[in-house]
Amino acid sequence: MSGHSKWSQIKHHKGITDQKRGQLFSKLLRAIAIAAKTDPNPQFNPRLRTAIETAKTSNVPAENIERAISKASEEKNLEDILVEAYGSEGAALIIQGITDNSNRTVNEIKKILSDHDAKIATPGSVLWSFEQTGDKSWKPKFQQPISDAAKEKIRILVAALEEHEDVQKIITNIL
Repeated sequence: MSGHSKWSQIKHHKGITDQKRGQLFSKLLRAIAIAAKTDPNPQFNPRLRTAIETAKTSNVPAENIERAISKASEEKNLEDILVEAYGSEGAALIIQGITDNSNRTVNEIKKILSDHDAKIATPGSVLWSFEQTGDKSWKPKFQQPISDAAKEKIRILVAALEEHEDVQKIITNIL
């Protein structure tokens, strides 16, 4: 009865949840590091303040947050990227990320998009259908009606993109 012990099941589930939590923590800490590059003081940097609050609600340890802020002043090679794409039935996607190598990240995103019958768009061709809010996030100006099958394809595409460690956020304009 190998592999049927309760500890083996607990270990398997714990490993999966720890991996997901670790991925979430690394994404949140990268967001903090990129926000802290301009000003490491959260009182004067609303983007950093929002990133810290998000990390705290996700139970990121305070010492990890402090380490990310202090590392941001030393580490200058992180940069924001914004990739525009079209999915099934013309659904618009904005993919926000933080990376240390934009060429690598864009090529990996292109590969994920092509694997899911989506394509990267030229800069500006998707942004016109979104508006930027005060906290530098995007919201659609109008909703795109698509079929249920296309919605499922977009859902699978978004899940695949979120697994990539450099992708921070995906915004779509579908209903």
